[in-house]
Amino acid sequence: MPTHTDTLARIYARSLFEVSEESGGRDGVMEVADELEQVCELVRSDAAFREFLSSPLIESAARGDSIKAIFSGRISEVVFNFLMVLNAHDRLGHLEMIGVAMMQMVHEHWGRVEVDVTTAKPLDDAGREAVVNELKKIIGKDPVIHSYVDADLIGGATFRIGDQLIDGSVATQLKRLEQDLQKAGSHGIRLHPERYIEGAV
Repeated sequence: MPTHTDTLARIYARSLFEVSEESGGRDGVMEVADELEQVCELVRSDAAFREFLSSPLIESAARGDSIKAIFSGRISEVVFNFLMVLNAHDRLGHLEMIGVAMMQMVHEHWGRVEVDVTTAKPLDDAGREAVVNELKKIIGKDPVIHSYVDADLIGGATFRIGDQLIDGSVATQLKRLEQDLQKAGSHGIRLHPERYIEGAV
């Protein structure tokens, strides 16, 4: 996953941010940022698709037709049109960096924080929602979750919050969250939310 951006990525991200804010305000920006991140996750998880988007051997018109077939009706008009603009200018190879730049802008404006969550088994939608809710209580910001799977954890979980230094109280609460994921999965998190409140025992 790219962790850096360049001037071009920031220019495109700024344009998308402004269009999203004009059409939908804060909620519009959040929805577009989350949707763009989902598209980037798809790109990261599929090497062949990533190559397809960036290959100079494929004509823009043919690639545009494929993008329409894949995404039309499945993503918002704003994000779909943005992908088509990138394709028309042969900039889809920058998509992941644009996604990073977009998230950075969202974080700067509204205090969101990216969290890498690694579990032994994939989180289902309910589990993901439960983890997001508890992380929000723990870190006091809206978490943007990146889910990873590592079978070697044998039922455990790990959390990485950017490059931040996590203080003792937050580390303790994260450890509780890890333990509940290991013992009872996301169901246990929903049953015992009081465990993650500062000062709870």
